Amino acid sequence: MNDTIKTILSHRSIRKFKNEPLNNETVETLVKCAQAASTSSYQQVYSIIGVEDKGMKDKLAALAGGQNYVAENGYFFVFCLDYHRHMLAAEMTGSDIADTVESTEGFIVGTADAALAAQNMAVAAESLGLGIVYIGGIRNNLPEVSELLQCPDHVVPLFGLAVGVPDAQPGLKPRLPFQAVFHTNTYKDDSVLKDQLQTYEEETAAYYSERTGGKRTAGWVSQMMSSMAQPKRTYMKNFISSKRLNNK
Repeated sequence: MNDTIKTILSHRSIRKFKNEPLNNETVETLVKCAQAASTSSYQQVYSIIGVEDKGMKDKLAALAGGQNYVAENGYFFVFCLDYHRHMLAAEMTGSDIADTVESTEGFIVGTADAALAAQNMAVAAESLGLGIVYIGGIRNNLPEVSELLQCPDHVVPLFGLAVGVPDAQPGLKPRLPFQAVFHTNTYKDDSVLKDQLQTYEEETAAYYSERTGGKRTAGWVSQMMSSMAQPKRTYMKNFISSKRLNNK
């Protein structure tokens, strides 16, 4: 097993960072690693906004639900789906690409591109001994986040990535069983998947019970059913549409 694989398999989300800002060289290296990720048809449908201003980080932390590690970290990156550059290129060449940009396929391409770039950055950061945590909470109040970051039409902040020197070492969370995730040739029968889910429920229940001294005993299945009982961020469809995306 090489060092890259060891780094990936050792991933854990860090929610407490030391007060050690990343230097400019490290930030640039991480962004270049993100840019090296695969991208659909070379479109590169994303931008990364580095939030350095403490006041802005505090506001983002509040908008993300009061998550203090959004404000207290080595550096905070926001990954955005971004077709604004493509629209500028269309202006430059007299082209009409609106139908492509506003299509559902276009939205999927931009979301995937941003996620691929972010994960490249995450692995690069962890390879340097840094910790990371993804912040989907910025979507709790996306209109306000978009306004704070001054995102034009065709640009949507998707998630944040807090990076820094870890000040905690939480245990590794058990992932779904290999057999529940990996299918050969065709999708598995439901009975097989239910058996795997039951095994995983018991494993994760034991993990949380040990981690919390018995205060938390619900496993993954129970947690997911509770958290997904009601849809979240239901304003999202209208907001994305207002950004002139995912309309076709």
